[in-house]
Amino acid sequence: MARIAGVDIPKQKRGVIALTYIFGIGKSRAQEILAQAKVDESKKVSDWDDDEIGKIREAVGQFTIEGELRTEVQLSIKRLMDIGCYRGIRHRAGLPLRGQRTKNNSRTRKGRRKTVANKKKATK
Repeated sequence: MARIAGVDIPKQKRGVIALTYIFGIGKSRAQEILAQAKVDESKKVSDWDDDEIGKIREAVGQFTIEGELRTEVQLSIKRLMDIGCYRGIRHRAGLPLRGQRTKNNSRTRKGRRKTVANKKKATK
């Protein structure tokens, strides 16, 4: 396994797909990195030599990825919560932030259903 940016990259996959295992690198950025490193996109990771891996590491190092990016995202969310804007309030409440309806769906954000029992009627 090749190790780039602290992540083990699968050997059996093509270079473009393998680079997407790194947090912060999608398909288009992976293509950009491989073009910058002058490595063929369709080449499997097991076929990369040490020189190519070095060039790819160098190209990946120019982007904010993995732990640094996760920290940046968390700080952005914390900032929204601190200033008390709409999105921050929704983050705090654990509800969807982008205008979705919450009456029926949004189970991913709200979690499992919390069943509320009906009030029992008084017997005569």
